[in-house]
Amino acid sequence: MNSELLAVLEHIERERGIEKELLFKAIESALVSAARKIVGKKEAEVNVSIDRATGEIKIMSSGKEIASDEFGRIAAQTAKQVIIQKIREAERDVIFDEYQKKVGMITHGNVHRFEKGDIVIDLGRVEAILPRSQQCPRERYKLGDRIRAYIVEVNKTPHGPEIVLSRASPGFVRKLFELEVPEILEGIVEVRAISRDAGERTKIAVWSKDDKVDPVGACVGMRGSRVKDIVRELQGERIDIIRWSEDIKEYIKAALNPAQVSQLTIDKQAKKVQVFVEDDQLSIAIGKHGQNVRLASKLVEWEIDIVGKDGKKSSKENEKDKKDQQEKEPAAQETSLLELKGVGEKLQKVLGEAGYASVESLRGVKPEDLIKLPGIGQKTAERIVKSVEEFLTNERESKKE
Repeated sequence: MNSELLAVLEHIERERGIEKELLFKAIESALVSAARKIVGKKEAEVNVSIDRATGEIKIMSSGKEIASDEFGRIAAQTAKQVIIQKIREAERDVIFDEYQKKVGMITHGNVHRFEKGDIVIDLGRVEAILPRSQQCPRERYKLGDRIRAYIVEVNKTPHGPEIVLSRASPGFVRKLFELEVPEILEGIVEVRAISRDAGERTKIAVWSKDDKVDPVGACVGMRGSRVKDIVRELQGERIDIIRWSEDIKEYIKAALNPAQVSQLTIDKQAKKVQVFVEDDQLSIAIGKHGQNVRLASKLVEWEIDIVGKDGKKSSKENEKDKKDQQEKEPAAQETSLLELKGVGEKLQKVLGEAGYASVESLRGVKPEDLIKLPGIGQKTAERIVKSVEEFLTNERESKKE
């Protein structure tokens, strides 16, 4: 036991990075309780020491050494339990420290399971969570899908480190540009500001330290190659790359791109600006549901009000009208899986856990995709695919009528 214990502790110190002295103290502390059982007194004053050189274990009670044949077996079991526990704790600490350093970086893994709208990602040594609030509304995933995400935070819990990911954070877009644009990584081009409507549109303001380097051109890349890769990763999200400027007027004009600005009236103290545009540019400047002006305002950190040349509606009034119109129009609803022939509550649960929350989400699915799910065989998969096709065909026909 003595020589084996020393060999094991030395191996753990070398391989796991856990200090041998820490293990010695933990084993001694655990053996005190075991020794009291042998002595037969719970309140007895017992000291257990392990010789660091030989591994010999001594039990002292009331100044006397206690010898027991049974203690050797108990000591071995206790040492084993303590070592296993310390290894687990140390591994959790190592993983926590590793990912704590990665906060603000991008990682990747596979979709492992779904939990009440959240997605659990398998990163290899540990699992991470992509909360519903940090997902892009239009993105859909299935079990096993490869996914990249931004590490938002890492928290310590009794069950190990909790790693929180995001695909909706502006930081995710920032990091994607760092990976795709060498000039940003090298510090020649800087990302000065980002405003984002996740899944829809992002505005990013860039600036170059070198007058010879065009910051916008560097981010776009040859024939748009760099920005196209980022748009592909964001599944079609629109990205407006603008040039940052110290001149607030020029900066605001660029932020409102693609709208053409005619005139600006600035209140520097209140950080408010009234932007006049030609009437044919009014809807462009405001954007769909006020998105363009809202993102521009967030980007420059000024309140922006858009007004037509001849005094037509401002952005705020326009947004109100659009909101009222949206409330009048019925919202598009997704169809329950229970509407499909042959799909009951059990199948609905299996499909839902795999990310198929509605009939529409099954559009284009193939039998081989469904066979991977628990409880779904070849025939069931083919039946579901056929039911989806029939349902969607009937929907299209009814709309034509």
